[in-house]
Amino acid sequence: MQNKGALKFLAIVLAIACAYQLSFTFVTRHVEKQAARYAAGDPVKEQNYLDSVKSQPVYNLGFVKFNYKECKEKEINLGLDLRGGMNVMLEISVEDVVRALSNDSKDPVFNQALAQAREAQKSSTSDYITLFASAYEKVSDGGKLCYIFNTPELREVITPASTNEQVIRVLREQAEGAIANSFNVLRNRIDRFGVAQPNIQRLENSGRILVELPGVKEPERVRKLLQGTASLEFWATYENNEIYPALEQANALIRDLQAAGSLAGATDSVAKTTAEAILAADSTVAKTEAKEESSLLKELDSLAPQNKPAAEVHDTSAMSAQYPLFAKLQPIVDQQGQLGAGPVVGRALSFDTATVNRYLNLPQVKALLPRDVKLLWGIKASDPGETIFDLYAIKANTRDGKAPLDGGVVTEAREEYSQHGASAEVSMVMNAAGARSWARLTADNIGRSVAIVLDGYVYSAPRVNQEIEGGRSSITGNFTIQEAKDLANVLKSGKLPAPARIIQDTVVGPSLGQESINAGMMSFILAFILVLIYMIFYYNTAGLVAGIALICNLFFLLGVLVSFGAVLTLPGIAGIVLTMGMAVDANVIIYERVKEELRAGKGLALSLKEGFKNAMSAIIDGNLTTLITGIVLFIFGTGPVQGFATTLIIGILTSLFCAIFITRLIFTGMLNKGWKIRFSNKYTENFLAHTHIDFIKLRHITYIISIALVVATVVSLATRGLSYGVDFSGGRAFVVRFDRSVTANEVREALQPVFEGSSYEVKQFGKENQMRIVTQYKYDDAGDNVTAEIESMLYQSLSPLMTQKLTESEFQTTQTSPYGIISSDKVGPSVAHDITVNSFIAVLFSLLAIGIYIMLRFKRWQWGMGGVISLAHDAIITIGIFSMLHGLLPFNMEIDQSFIAAILTIIGYSINDTVVIFDRIREYQELYPKRSVRDNINNAINSTLARTVNTAGTTFVVLLAIFLFGGEVIRGFIFALMFGIVMGTFSSVFVATPVAYDMINRKQRG
Repeated sequence: MQNKGALKFLAIVLAIACAYQLSFTFVTRHVEKQAARYAAGDPVKEQNYLDSVKSQPVYNLGFVKFNYKECKEKEINLGLDLRGGMNVMLEISVEDVVRALSNDSKDPVFNQALAQAREAQKSSTSDYITLFASAYEKVSDGGKLCYIFNTPELREVITPASTNEQVIRVLREQAEGAIANSFNVLRNRIDRFGVAQPNIQRLENSGRILVELPGVKEPERVRKLLQGTASLEFWATYENNEIYPALEQANALIRDLQAAGSLAGATDSVAKTTAEAILAADSTVAKTEAKEESSLLKELDSLAPQNKPAAEVHDTSAMSAQYPLFAKLQPIVDQQGQLGAGPVVGRALSFDTATVNRYLNLPQVKALLPRDVKLLWGIKASDPGETIFDLYAIKANTRDGKAPLDGGVVTEAREEYSQHGASAEVSMVMNAAGARSWARLTADNIGRSVAIVLDGYVYSAPRVNQEIEGGRSSITGNFTIQEAKDLANVLKSGKLPAPARIIQDTVVGPSLGQESINAGMMSFILAFILVLIYMIFYYNTAGLVAGIALICNLFFLLGVLVSFGAVLTLPGIAGIVLTMGMAVDANVIIYERVKEELRAGKGLALSLKEGFKNAMSAIIDGNLTTLITGIVLFIFGTGPVQGFATTLIIGILTSLFCAIFITRLIFTGMLNKGWKIRFSNKYTENFLAHTHIDFIKLRHITYIISIALVVATVVSLATRGLSYGVDFSGGRAFVVRFDRSVTANEVREALQPVFEGSSYEVKQFGKENQMRIVTQYKYDDAGDNVTAEIESMLYQSLSPLMTQKLTESEFQTTQTSPYGIISSDKVGPSVAHDITVNSFIAVLFSLLAIGIYIMLRFKRWQWGMGGVISLAHDAIITIGIFSMLHGLLPFNMEIDQSFIAAILTIIGYSINDTVVIFDRIREYQELYPKRSVRDNINNAINSTLARTVNTAGTTFVVLLAIFLFGGEVIRGFIFALMFGIVMGTFSSVFVATPVAYDMINRKQRG
């Protein structure tokens, strides 16, 4: 074997890299187990513990150390269907942006065009600006847009001479800026939810933003917060020395309240700081020595979290009792113990901010503070470990309590490098009204700070050096270019109202997530054992080598998934399990070729060499065609479908590496040691080895079978139709779990009064106490509270069917009770339309790409056409089965994104099988050019029959394990794959090859 040393080195490097990537998951699990032991079931204490070690080294490799936060970012990222949480797709209201740019024009033609564009967007893939331009052109009969948008704010870019094309270009730029600003606002809001590994991404070429919040416990609060319009404000501030005396009095008051027992829970164990928490869980941290007491400020300064690592903060019970407020909120003092200048009045560790808020919101404490003071936290941590946050004192001294200046006056903001030094700064331009207010605000606060506040959090508080006139100013503060860019985006966020509306919303309860993990692992283990047993039984010693390669494949697959930051979902686990079935396909092809060489009388070493060599082209061609469908799935799919595609793509690549190189290395080592290698036993040695079936002769019978199935499909589609999921029809779907067995009729009757006049559907979902409810009630209503309204309707209707009494919040979240709504899904009409179009394009593009590849690879268009007809045959009949059987089988058979993923996977599998046969036909035509095409085709199919049966068998067994034990959520998806595997095997032998033969024959006769 050539380059054996290089392959060994590559395999070792890959193994080390994968082990390194997977090790972070084990470290985070260890830390989280420590936190759970310390918390003893208290989720607040557990979260406080994890916050306390966020910046602490928890993984030491000798040459580099990682804290908990860094390890968490590198661990296996589980999808929402495995750990519960919320997936939201928001769409920025571009219509509101356009309306605002027109200064809310009342022009009837303009408003009619807006309404038409809004309606057209429900069934179009074009963006709103394009639809608006088209609608205005028709409604106005060629009217000019410049008269509507020549506002004071846009006067510099839109003049009375501007053409409609120029105006539309400006609108597009402004809308793009509004979407980008909204994205930044949402990102900062999401960072404050406190969930682990939140994900937010903007979907290209659209005004849509995808948000994933794993483990979120209050979906309705999330919906309200995500859909709120950003509020940018400029405020004057107090100085630290003006507020400190009141805080000192507040500290004494809180101490007296605690001593009198009037402040319950204020000194509970949750308030323990970092050192005590870590000591309670792991007694490896020594207590720090007590500080000498001097002045009050110096004593409080000894608690300062910014002066020492978090593990060394020493908050004794005595100190907490004496200074309850200052033990949590560290006053700002310098090294000499003097109060610091500026609007920051204190700083606290992240997990102490809630306690500080509770103290400062006490009515007795508020009475001590100035009446016009507002205490707001900074948005970003002030330390490298991101655990310490500053508290700012805002002066709210206006008559109406509103900010003296808001973000609507900002016309431009951008980051740029400072003229002096390497730091960045932000330049800001205001309109005329804003410039006057800004001049007054800065003139009144020379030598003090002005705070920039967004959504109630302080983003910056620059000091004013002089009165700023003209509305142009620069904000400095030793910003990095990224920080300056973020601040510029914040300033621009108040420029235009661009509220986000939820158009797709999926919530998975924690109990369903844990059940999905258990089901996925059960199916995974069972499938792995079945494949291993089958391979060892059928291929003897070589089967054991295939099992070792399979273990390596799983190890590499998981390592690569983690290194790419891919999200592991339940369909992703199904993809891994399916990969196991398909991974042995390459081994089967190689082993069957080796067996042929051995039957020809060649020695073991030569048979191995020739077997690997002859199998290579079939393996590469088959896997490349499957890879095409995986890439199409990834491009056109979203969410779980992308997760499935990711594992499938990576699995194909790692399977190739392990089957071709790892097994070859193992065989070479075994040969060098003189070990005996067997590729069969007495039962399997000649299985399907000497068949002489005339498949071409049988094609007329199989054509009739295929045509009959296609006709049955057409009839069923015309009469029964398909059961469309909310992905395609739009609407809301809820899975409700009851604490007793119920029937679909019971639930249907209970819902009749509330959903009267609106379509709804109830089906059993898995066990007899689970029902799936699908309704289109108000599904196209973009109101903020529609989902909450429907969930309340479900509670009122379905709670009487429960034996135990649940509150409405318990019914809606299932955080404290396993019963109620365990998952929900909302898809708006525009998203449903886009999913439908993308699914159609994905299937069409996949067929076209595979057809072109086969045509080029096998140098005859007939082979490509035969393959495409075979794949279309498989897809159509699989759709037909779902039409014929929906409502008859006891699991979900809806047409949704997962079903499209199944169709594309079937296409990938079927073409893999077909290509192996085509490859052998090509080989026989080169070896035996004088034989007829018919003989070469029959001989090729017969010689690959063992491979076809073995691959189909292992894949089907794996899918059967997932179908039985993988959980209700993906049962319909797996059923489609199982049927597709059977149909794909049939079509490879009886459709693709005979069709190509008939077309070649017809051309030759012509």
